[in-house]
Amino acid sequence: MRISVIIPAAGSSTRYNSGADDPLGTGRSKLDEDLGGKTVLQRSIELFNTREEVAQVIVAGPYDDDAFADFKLRHADRISLLGATLVQGGKDHRYETVANALRVVDASCTHIAIHDAARPATNAALIDRLFDAAKTHPAVVPGTPVSDTLKRIDPDPLDDSSEVDPVASILGVGTRHSMHRVDSTIDRTNLMQVQTPQVFERELLARAYAQDDLSSTDDAGLVERLGEPVVIVEGDPLNIKLTRAGDLPLVRAIMGVKGPSERPTHKRF
Repeated sequence: MRISVIIPAAGSSTRYNSGADDPLGTGRSKLDEDLGGKTVLQRSIELFNTREEVAQVIVAGPYDDDAFADFKLRHADRISLLGATLVQGGKDHRYETVANALRVVDASCTHIAIHDAARPATNAALIDRLFDAAKTHPAVVPGTPVSDTLKRIDPDPLDDSSEVDPVASILGVGTRHSMHRVDSTIDRTNLMQVQTPQVFERELLARAYAQDDLSSTDDAGLVERLGEPVVIVEGDPLNIKLTRAGDLPLVRAIMGVKGPSERPTHKRF
């Protein structure tokens, strides 16, 4: 089994830099955040680049030429040193980014793994389980049982949801807390939260991406539309995705690394 790993990295970190999560409006990319002297993106690449089964790692950056040039300036040297390939991603959607990366998959690869660039804390044992399962199943994803109660809400915010957070008000950014009416409670029996990496036989994923409707944020969902089975293996609750700024301290704690201000001065650069 020879695996090509695709790491979509074309997102704009909108949620990471929104509202109370970024009260000072830094606009920083979450992939640039420091995890023990290495960026989030570098840590994610390093999950795979030295594994025996992995023949290729492809990082798909932003679509826009200016944004891609800036991305290259920040990351290209590290990506090259880690033996990964950098390509431009899609214009509007994640599936476009993956589709662009699929065009440069090495012909010798039998399988393709797709992993979130902002999920750097994935445990090696989880990757082992996925790769082992992929030897006998064409589509394999990690998942954990849903433990929290799930509520479906009315999408329209309540009229009284405009209260300004007092801390945000002091900072002068006027962040507001949105409130919504509950529509219903969802039965969580047999529900799973799906993570990455997701691993597919190359031919199967190619067929999935040959469909007319590719609207999805989950590659396994595209395989399911073909009527093909997808197998879930045991995931890891600590395999979290860095989505909001408040997630960063948790990711650092899980990985046992420090931020730049926590390290000795001579180790910060």
